[in-house]
Amino acid sequence: MAQRKRIALITGGGGFLGSHLCDRCLEEGMKVLCVDNFITGNENNIHHLAKNKNFELFRHDVSKEIKIAGPVDYVLHFASPASPVDYMNYPIPTLKVGSLGTHNTLGLAKLKKAKFLLASTSEVYGDPQQHPQKETYWGHVNPIGPRGVYDEAKRFAEAITLAYHRYHKIDTRIVRIFNTYGPRMRINDGRVVPNFIYQAIHQKPLTVYGKGTQTRSFCYYSDLIDGIMRLLRSRYTGPVNLGNPTEFTILEFARLVIKISKTKSKIVFKPLPQDDPRQRQPDVSLAKKLLKWQPKFYLKDGLRKTLNWFLDFQGR
Repeated sequence: MAQRKRIALITGGGGFLGSHLCDRCLEEGMKVLCVDNFITGNENNIHHLAKNKNFELFRHDVSKEIKIAGPVDYVLHFASPASPVDYMNYPIPTLKVGSLGTHNTLGLAKLKKAKFLLASTSEVYGDPQQHPQKETYWGHVNPIGPRGVYDEAKRFAEAITLAYHRYHKIDTRIVRIFNTYGPRMRINDGRVVPNFIYQAIHQKPLTVYGKGTQTRSFCYYSDLIDGIMRLLRSRYTGPVNLGNPTEFTILEFARLVIKISKTKSKIVFKPLPQDDPRQRQPDVSLAKKLLKWQPKFYLKDGLRKTLNWFLDFQGR
């Protein structure tokens, strides 16, 4: 008798990371149920999977009740606007998908006796006063600032995930994702990588906020997906940072984009947005120890791949 394929339900499966996660789960021999309402997702990200017999798309807002027939082995909750432009355009849906959406997906995992993985974010640390950020750091967040709708939605999502783990004995995982980039990012999503690439390939000035001394660390998507799958297979239930610990100032990053793209673009400076984090660098020592994971891609290599994808995408 043939063994049943494991079934992974992935919310936000039409998004940047969600679509790559769909690919990876299919590659590992699973059946994938992709759930997305495409507020910020893109159907082109999963178009290549349309004829795959092990892939199924459900158009649904997970802030509303989720009804799935049959077994589910994994619930991976990746649905949420994830860029400042998106969650400022959709503040209420962002809060709903982090609260109601997490509640509903946890309820589904409870019903199906499935393993649950929450996609959280480095934004739970806010504008951190600890550097680099460890999982034990509680954060420095403005709950009523413009970024609060995303920060607090994710902080609530972590709290209810662990409440379900402790009270209902759900098998849960939490990944705190730091800046990740790569193919399938939306060119207009407002994050620094697509912003700079768009400006560079259109010979427009690269916009740096403040003096550009604020720092970020950039993880290539395939490294992150590998870490997520390792976490899924682990037995650790607490939050785990995943990201690249190599830190760059935004000004350094802008100059690197100019160099790699060979653009004639200059750099312009604009006022720093409210509550913009001054430093963002993960401490990934827990992931190294627990998951035997560390990022492999150097920024310049991943950036070249991402730039080439955007150039190809523009030409379609």
